[in-house]
Amino acid sequence: MVANSLEQNHENKTTKTKLMNSSSALRKRFLLAAYRIFSRFYVLFSRDPRYQQAVPLALYAPWKIDKEFRRTYKAIFANTLVDQYRCYELWSLVEQSQKLGHGSIIEVGVWQGGTGVLMAHRALQCGITDPVYLCDTFSGVVKASDKDSFYKGNEHADTSQVIVERLVEQFGLHQVKILKGIFPDETAHLIGDDKFRLCHVDVDVYQSAKDVVAWIWDRMVIGGIIVYDDYGFLGCDGITKLVEEQRSLPDRLVFHNLNGHAIVVKLA
Repeated sequence: MVANSLEQNHENKTTKTKLMNSSSALRKRFLLAAYRIFSRFYVLFSRDPRYQQAVPLALYAPWKIDKEFRRTYKAIFANTLVDQYRCYELWSLVEQSQKLGHGSIIEVGVWQGGTGVLMAHRALQCGITDPVYLCDTFSGVVKASDKDSFYKGNEHADTSQVIVERLVEQFGLHQVKILKGIFPDETAHLIGDDKFRLCHVDVDVYQSAKDVVAWIWDRMVIGGIIVYDDYGFLGCDGITKLVEEQRSLPDRLVFHNLNGHAIVVKLA
């Protein structure tokens, strides 16, 4: 009887999780579709010279033929608002960062854990056993300012540490460390003297991203990579501004990717 009861409870939890994931996936598809429609209307009618619909002519799509990526992306799809193109870039950059020899991985702005878990999973596949730090307030965006036209604070609060922990457990990621609180202000002291090979900044607003980079830059290994998720998107002009301020700095290379990422590589 006890065994049957435990089995039934497990089945109920599994069914509940599947329903929640299905609901989250539908919500993500709706939000992405809404953003695409809004973006097109904005470009057509705003006359803002900073923006246009960028549609590359290139057709090569390695994310479609990478079976392991497809499996992983499907599993984390409901836990991220990041599209497959940017997810595949993170997947690839983790693999490339193996060449750097050492260094932890950190993501600031985790939301429900999708991209952080994707990177941590890829790291283990590539033989990278250094810690992967996933840092989030779990209460929404912080440090919005007059440099940010859309964000006012507390957006993306529909998450929790428990949601991320469940996804981490699902993938069996023993090297992941979740830091709850404002980073770096409240949680950086928990990291110690780690060096970093890859940093994913997904905090949406200028000051928060600036504080992250100010803390981590001297801790990045030479050749280390910082990815700004929000660089190319409407409403994230604070991130765009922060990246543009770095273009003339002699100690880094700054790249704009048409998928919306900005990528910065440390030279010295």
